[in-house]
Amino acid sequence: MHQPTPKFELWHEQRVILAKARGCWNRYTAEDYAAQFKALALPLAGSDWAHIVYLDDWQLGVPEIEPVVQELVAWCLANGLRYAAQVYCPSMVKQYQLDKMIINCTAHFEKRVYPNEQDAFAWLASVGFSTHCQSLLRTG
Repeated sequence: MHQPTPKFELWHEQRVILAKARGCWNRYTAEDYAAQFKALALPLAGSDWAHIVYLDDWQLGVPEIEPVVQELVAWCLANGLRYAAQVYCPSMVKQYQLDKMIINCTAHFEKRVYPNEQDAFAWLASVGFSTHCQSLLRTG
């Protein structure tokens, strides 16, 4: 029997949380993601950390995911997230939904969007968050 592909993967290296998102998300998927993300980030809270997410395989979400993701972003900013890199081929529709949920910058936070992961990893390394992993395509 074929197992369904998970809607996301999360892991961390040093002080960087890496993620891959897939498919179309509903509120339950967003809630699962938020819970797993917080559990992974909790040991990093109190110091600066970064996040990189691969979104080429993500196909947006229902409007009900937006408050869930907004709350997760607020939690991350309150707990030391300094830099976030989003990796996806340019898409106005994705950008529109992501911008509704995730702010671009504050005095202590900056988000950037890259069309490829090499540039995203290079930017994070340039601001002090390098990883051994230079690819988000480690599995599946």
